[in-house]
Amino acid sequence: MKSEASLRHRAGVWIESKPVQHLIIGLIVLNAISLGMATSDVLEAKYGHWLDFVDNAVLVVFVIEIATKLFAFRGKFFSSAWNVFDFLIVGIALIPTSGPLEVLRVLRILRVLRLISLIPQLRVVTEALLGAIPGIVSVAGLMSIIFYVFSVMATELFGNDHPEWFGSLGDSMYTLFQVMTLESWSMGIVRPVMETHAYAWAFFIPFILIATFTMLNLFIAIIVDAMQSVQAMKTEQDKEVIEEVVHSEHQQLSEEIRGLKQDIDELKLLLRERRKSS
Repeated sequence: MKSEASLRHRAGVWIESKPVQHLIIGLIVLNAISLGMATSDVLEAKYGHWLDFVDNAVLVVFVIEIATKLFAFRGKFFSSAWNVFDFLIVGIALIPTSGPLEVLRVLRILRVLRLISLIPQLRVVTEALLGAIPGIVSVAGLMSIIFYVFSVMATELFGNDHPEWFGSLGDSMYTLFQVMTLESWSMGIVRPVMETHAYAWAFFIPFILIATFTMLNLFIAIIVDAMQSVQAMKTEQDKEVIEEVVHSEHQQLSEEIRGLKQDIDELKLLLRERRKSS
């Protein structure tokens, strides 16, 4: 039982070691390159067998990695969301891609997403984005209301004279989305509208100020705030880990010192007894 526990511990330390992690990262990058090359008909015809070999070999390594982690950590493996993410990515790659499921071959590129779980900096950014989702949803809801209001107004104001842009509510929403991105908004849309509606600028400029310069910056502010919160949380967790390690080492050192004192006391008693006997 102890030997099995020791074997699991060594397997866990080995699979989580930096050399192995760097190897996995290198294989993911290699697999990403091979999958990109496979999209070229010329390269596929010339190196198709080698590309398939690389793809299958990398998949075998990924399966061995996941199997090793399952052996080393057992149930604890699924306590980490990143481990579950890796497990799903590798599991999707194992789905047969022949016959009607051949369309699933495109999902092989999802293996590249494993870089997110292996590179700490990408983990921080991803966790920040996930943490920012509630705020992003709130801002998106507010922006949807603004879009709806301005779209109804644009349809009523400009729909008759410019049906290609504002003929329906859907057309107006798409046109205003283009205006929000500042893609050909002036010469392509606003100035032609102003030829028939001289005061159309009074509609579009407030919309741009609200939708582009205010709402989009709110998205950025929420994401930046979430990243700072995640970074602060990581720093606090690192401090707690360091404090635990220092405390553990301090306890171990104190026990060793007490043991040395006991050994010294025993040695003193032994020397006294020898002196008395002599």
